[in-house]
Amino acid sequence: MSFMKLGSKSSEAFHLEGQTWVCSTGLPSDVTVEVGEISFFLHKFPLLSRSGLLKKLIEELSGDDGYVCTFQLHDIPGGAKTFELIAKFCYGLKIDITPLNVVSLRCAAEYLEMTENYGEGNLVSQTEAFLNEVFGTWPDSIKALETCEEVLPFAEDLHVVSRCIDSLAMKACSDPSLFKWPVGGRKSQDNAMANGISTEIKPQPQGDNWWYYDVSLLSLPLFKRLILAIESKGMKPESVAGCLIYYLRRFLPLMNRQSSFKDKSHATIPTTSEADQRALLEEIVELLPNKRGVTSSKHLLRLLRTAMILRASPSCKENLEKRVGAQLDQAVLVDLLIPNMGYSVETLYDVDCIHRILDHFMSIYLPASVTASPLILEEGTLIAADDPLTSMTMVASLLDGYLAEVASDANLSLSKFQALAVAVPDYSRPLDDGIYHAVDIYLKAHPWLTDTEREQLCRLMNCQKLSIEASTHAAQNERLPLRVIVQVLFFEQLRLRTSISGWFFVSDNLANSQDQSGNLGLHRSDGNHQLDSAGGTDNVRERLLQIEKECSEIRNELQKLTKTKRSWNIFSRRFGFRRKTDSSSSKESNSTNAKTQSSTVNGKPNRESS
Repeated sequence: MSFMKLGSKSSEAFHLEGQTWVCSTGLPSDVTVEVGEISFFLHKFPLLSRSGLLKKLIEELSGDDGYVCTFQLHDIPGGAKTFELIAKFCYGLKIDITPLNVVSLRCAAEYLEMTENYGEGNLVSQTEAFLNEVFGTWPDSIKALETCEEVLPFAEDLHVVSRCIDSLAMKACSDPSLFKWPVGGRKSQDNAMANGISTEIKPQPQGDNWWYYDVSLLSLPLFKRLILAIESKGMKPESVAGCLIYYLRRFLPLMNRQSSFKDKSHATIPTTSEADQRALLEEIVELLPNKRGVTSSKHLLRLLRTAMILRASPSCKENLEKRVGAQLDQAVLVDLLIPNMGYSVETLYDVDCIHRILDHFMSIYLPASVTASPLILEEGTLIAADDPLTSMTMVASLLDGYLAEVASDANLSLSKFQALAVAVPDYSRPLDDGIYHAVDIYLKAHPWLTDTEREQLCRLMNCQKLSIEASTHAAQNERLPLRVIVQVLFFEQLRLRTSISGWFFVSDNLANSQDQSGNLGLHRSDGNHQLDSAGGTDNVRERLLQIEKECSEIRNELQKLTKTKRSWNIFSRRFGFRRKTDSSSSKESNSTNAKTQSSTVNGKPNRESS
C-alpha cells in the first residue's frame, strides 16, 4: 500500500489533553482553533505561513497588543482528525499520507488555501502528487474512492471522484496482471489503518469477477456511477450483470434465501431497512443490461420474488416480468413457484404473475413460431419441427409442469387454470401427457366440479396426442368423464388399425422384393416360397385376431361403466362399434364362401360354363 511521509521532526510535541490538543514548544499559545468539540492551542506564525485562509482569519481577529485570537473551523473537510494532520504539517512534524486520508487532506488543503503561494512544497501540491500515485493501482484507488463519501461535495468540486472512477473503470476492463495486485488482500501496513477502517481480508480475484468484491464495498451512488463508467468502457454485459447481482446479495437477505454462502464476502448487511432495500432493488434493476440471456432467468425470477415481498413499484415489477418473459425458455420450474404476496391471498402461488410472463413470451415468440409449427396428418400422427427443443416447446413443457404443481391448490379457480393452460398454442405440445397429468391432479383436488365443468377441463387435452402409457392410464381413470374415456379408446383403436395397415404394407413389399430376387437368378423353390409367404400371412392374421380380441375386451370393460344398456347402445352407434363388428363378420363370411367356391372350381371344372 502506498504512503508518504512529510516532515522531519517528531510529532511528540503534539499531545491530547482531554478535548484539547496542545503544542508544547516552550512558547505560550496565541491562537485557538475550534474544530467540532476539539480545541487546538497553537501559534500564529506556523499557521499563517502555510495557509491563506488561516492568515486572513488571524489578521482579522488579532489586535496590536498580541491578543490571543480564537476562531472556528467546523466546516473543514475531514473534521478534527484531518486538521490535526494539517497542524502537524504546518509545524514541520512527521505525518503519513495514505490512500485512506489523502482525499480528506487534499480537500482540506484546498479549503485552507495551502498553495505554493504560501511556501514551496505546500500541502496542495503534495497531496495532488500522491493522488496521481494512488490512481495508478486498483486497491489504493478503491480505498480513496471509499473515503470520498466523507467529503463528497469538496471531492466533487476537485474532480477527485471522477478521476477515481475513471481509473477504476479502466482497470476493471483490463487484465489484473497488468497492474500491481496486493499480495495479502486488504491488510494494512504499519499505521495505514489508523483511522479505524476494517482490516477485513477479501478473497483473491478469480476469472472475470475479481473486481466484484471491492466495488461492492462502495455506497450505492458511487457504485452506480462506477458501474456506468465500467459499462461505457466496454465491459461485457455478463460481467456487469454479475456484479450487480453480487452487490444485491450483500444488502438484500431475500436474494440469498435459496443459496448457501459460506464465505464472509457474501454476508448480507442485517441493519438495512426495508425501505432502503426497496430503493436499492429498484435502482439495481434499472442498471441491468437489456440483452437477452445476460442475466440468468434464475436471478431475474429471484429479483421478481424479492420485489414482490418488498412491495416494489409496479414499474419495477413489470420490468422484471418482461425480462423473464423474454427468456422464459431458460427458466426452471422451481424458480417459477413464486408465493402469492397479494393483499387478498387467493392461491398459494402467484398464478397471475406467471400468466403475465407467458403473455410477454408469446408476444415475442408466437409470430416466429407459427411458420415453424408442426403438422398433423389425417391419421393423427404428429410430425415435429426440425428442432424439437424450440423455445415454444420448452415453454409448453415448463408450463405443463407448473400447472401440475399448482393444480393441487384447492383455491385455484377453473377459469384461471384454463386460461393458463391455453396460453401456449396446441402445436407447441408434441404430446399431451403433461397437460393430462395436470388435469388429472386438478380433478383429484377439486372433486366438487360438476360434469359440465369436468368436460370443459378435459377439452384442454387432445386425446389423439396421448402416448400409449397415458392412454392406458386414462382408459382406467375413473375421474375422467365417460365421453373422454370413449375418445381415448377410439383413438387407441384407430392407432392399432394404422399399425396393422403398416404391417400389411411391409409384408406386401417384402413379398414383392422376394419375387424380384427370384427372377434375377436367386434359385429358390416355389414350394419354399409359398411356405414362407403363407407363414408370414398366418403371423399377421394371428396378430390381427389378437388385436380384435383386445378391442373386444375393451368394449366389454366399457359396458361395465355404463349405467343402462340403452346408454351403451347410444355410444356404440355413435362410434360404430356394432356396425364394425357386423361388417367384419359379414366380410369374413363372404370371404369364406368365396374361398370355398374357388377351391371347388379349381378342383373340378365347371362344365356348364365350358
